[in-house]
Amino acid sequence: MTTDRTPDAAGDAGAAGASHSVEVELKFDVDESTPLPDWSALPGVARVGDPELRQLDATYLDRDDLALAHAGYAVRHRTGGPDEGWHIKGPRGADGGRIELHWPIGPVHEIPDAVADAVSKIASASDFAPIARIRNSRTAFALQDEHGRLVAEFVDDHVTATDERSGTDRSWREWEFELGPAAPASDEERAALLTAAEAAVQAAGGRAAASDSKLARTLGA
Repeated sequence: MTTDRTPDAAGDAGAAGASHSVEVELKFDVDESTPLPDWSALPGVARVGDPELRQLDATYLDRDDLALAHAGYAVRHRTGGPDEGWHIKGPRGADGGRIELHWPIGPVHEIPDAVADAVSKIASASDFAPIARIRNSRTAFALQDEHGRLVAEFVDDHVTATDERSGTDRSWREWEFELGPAAPASDEERAALLTAAEAAVQAAGGRAAASDSKLARTLGA
């Protein structure tokens, strides 16, 4: 969801040139054979858009001691999808959302000054190295209201990930349900939508994700 909030570690200079959003999502673990959920009972959702296939390839950077990860941040370079580019994800807030900053795509070996500045209070970009590579075959579905506005996006992810420190490969399937710009504004209505989404996923055979993020799961957390 679009907002003007900025990560605590990123000052005005660090956020220069970045687009801002707050990611409010639910994550679920599913088996390879799990059927897709039925979204017909979701409040405010009138139709489900056609499936959109996206091939995503992300490299995550951090220090050897994982200073960013321990502080709740992630820096990544990702190709593919409508938001390819450089991203910084911040810690989860009290509402469960994560602030995300986004800059245009560039070479993975050339960290933009704005990205480096945004996390400079935590770690120097000169010490960064790849810690994980996450490739994701994603099928996205737009959940729209009666006016065609995006209430939420549901994605079905088939993930292949490598811990670049140990060389360990992992693969899994997961789902994400992320609120969109037309999601309810009130806390009560938003909670009702998220509760309905959880019920639809559980009815299909999904379960709450065991790991907080793809990066954490890649690194064995």
